[in-house]
Amino acid sequence: MSAHLSRRLRKGATSGAVVAAAVAALAASQAPEMIPPPTDNAGGDRAIGAGDTASPAGDGSATGNSPYYTELPPLNTPNKPGAPGVPPANVPVITGPAQAGIPASVLAAYQRAEQSIRSTNPGCNLPWQLLAGIGKVESGQARGGRVNADGTTLSPILGPVLNGVGFANISDTDGGAYDGDSTHDRAVGPMQFIPSTWATWGQDANSDGKKDPNNIYDAAQAAGLYLCANDRNLALKADLDRAILSYNRSTEYLNTVTSWFEYYRRGTHQVPDGTGVLPVDRSDGRNRNNLPGVTVPFTPAPTTPAPSPSGTGKPKPDPTKPGQPDPTKPPTKPTTPAKPPVTPPKKPTVPPVVPPAVKVARLTAVATGPLTAPTESTFAKGPTVAALDAAGAPITGVVVRFEITGTTDARFSGGGTTANVTTGSAGLAAAPTLRAGEKTGSFTVKATVVGRGIDAVRFTATVTERQADALTRVGGDPLTATTGTTFAQSVQLKATLKGALAPGVLVKAVIADAEGATASTDGPTFKDGTRTLTLKADANGLVSLPDILAGDKAGAYVLLLTAPGDATTTIKLTVEAPTASPSPSPTPTTEPTPSGTSSPEASASPSA
Repeated sequence: MSAHLSRRLRKGATSGAVVAAAVAALAASQAPEMIPPPTDNAGGDRAIGAGDTASPAGDGSATGNSPYYTELPPLNTPNKPGAPGVPPANVPVITGPAQAGIPASVLAAYQRAEQSIRSTNPGCNLPWQLLAGIGKVESGQARGGRVNADGTTLSPILGPVLNGVGFANISDTDGGAYDGDSTHDRAVGPMQFIPSTWATWGQDANSDGKKDPNNIYDAAQAAGLYLCANDRNLALKADLDRAILSYNRSTEYLNTVTSWFEYYRRGTHQVPDGTGVLPVDRSDGRNRNNLPGVTVPFTPAPTTPAPSPSGTGKPKPDPTKPGQPDPTKPPTKPTTPAKPPVTPPKKPTVPPVVPPAVKVARLTAVATGPLTAPTESTFAKGPTVAALDAAGAPITGVVVRFEITGTTDARFSGGGTTANVTTGSAGLAAAPTLRAGEKTGSFTVKATVVGRGIDAVRFTATVTERQADALTRVGGDPLTATTGTTFAQSVQLKATLKGALAPGVLVKAVIADAEGATASTDGPTFKDGTRTLTLKADANGLVSLPDILAGDKAGAYVLLLTAPGDATTTIKLTVEAPTASPSPSPTPTTEPTPSGTSSPEASASPSA
């Protein structure tokens, strides 16, 4: 019977009766609870319930229905004596068996995934023991916890080539990026995702900027989200079964994972990374060590020495066997036993540090008032957020990414549209200084937690026009010119706002009729031939107008100047006709004197 009970389940059983017999035997011997297969399923496969869409590839499974480990846990519960569910006194109880140990980093990854998903999707009721059950049958808990300090496996974990020869036929979907195979896909990592499924569900749970299926934290988080898809409630048996079957469409797989799930729920303990016990049998009948590209060291479970026969408690000598003591001879003096070799103490396993991002339950805006600034100026206030855990306590060391979105030329200090800021001791992160560009209007600043899929916080910022409440001409004579000439006087204005200079304000200049009501259709123009233009005040708030041409029509005109903020001023323009030139005076002539006479002057003679 004991040999029968140690038999492993294998994928693809030829009949439901075989599986049912194994289930019955296991149940009778205190084995973890097994689920009998459906009566209408003789081939080991079961369809997912109608409406389930969690599996986008791999014949509706996360793993592509690739082979998996099938060794079941010891038949004795890991519960301590006296705990609920302890077998009768005549059944030996193993306290803390090797199979119940989970490597520290792997256990931390499962528990962190449960905590994260329960904070964002509490209705799923994901238990970490379910992830542990899947991780056991898929990779032996990441090869017994052979991972580095970041949780990444020391070498990639790859399933067999899914080329249709004994397995599913899945053509390459990742260009070999994850599995090194550019022809067919292979299941990858401790949770054995096929690349096409990882492309949809991959996560960056350890906040290292990468979604790595060979990282136990990333893989466990992705597996949890995958199992919770389609609004499943894993506290319900039907939804739990659907979730497991969506991972690998096999009734034997469902039973094996459920067996481990229930086993871990009864009790488990943490072991150092790299010391976990690995199963040795695969459902395809091939030893995992022989798969190409996969190296899996095997650490056998410790065995318990057989008890001594009843009586003296010492083995009875057999004089017929060489080396056994002869009871007819006096005992020889015992030799001093050799000292056991001194084994250096192992360094204690340091539990992996949980990244701060995983602790964040929500990101909330800190009230800062309206975010408004004139064009080409600095915003007086910027977006600020607080990272809080489920209890509302602030979390230090969380990386928050601020991103400018929308049609705008506003930028953070330094010229970028994104910036990463780490929360301080109060859990606060403030965006870098915002500077408005030349475009007016509204845009959005979005804040998210790097490596954490929680709702973003959005801030609306507005860029307004610069304003002035006064425009004053700087010096200069009245503007007068003759038709056909250029006004000799220059025009320069000073823009101010509440008595201070208003640099950057836009000033509109229009040459209008004498009343200033409408733009003129004749008379003076600017140098470029137009009668309307817009100019920007310089850093000193000064606006200099270009030359003004008088035109050909004499008369009175107005130069009308306005700026945002109700600043208005007018300057008179006078165009005069040219002055007429005076006629030249006629040249005087001397009248001829009649003959025989002389002019009075000539005839006058001085008196004698």
